[in-house]
Amino acid sequence: MSKTYFRTSHNFVVHNKSALNQVLILKNKNMLRWTITFIIIALIAGVLGFGGIAGAAAGFAKIAFFIFLILFVISLFTGRKKI
Repeated sequence: MSKTYFRTSHNFVVHNKSALNQVLILKNKNMLRWTITFIIIALIAGVLGFGGIAGAAAGFAKIAFFIFLILFVISLFTGRKKI
């Protein structure tokens, strides 16, 4: 793995594309898993009639969905930066 060092006005920045991509993929997968988990909990709790638990899980799933949506739209506009 080759590392490229860029000098910025404040510090050195290390760019390692493959490691950065792996970290981003893992973070996205973890967030997606948690979102799906909360959606499933909300659906099961709704079917069983647990309003408080279903409301909390559905609320969190809604928030996570909108965060994903905003990040997706931002990534569409910014695209991948070439180094």
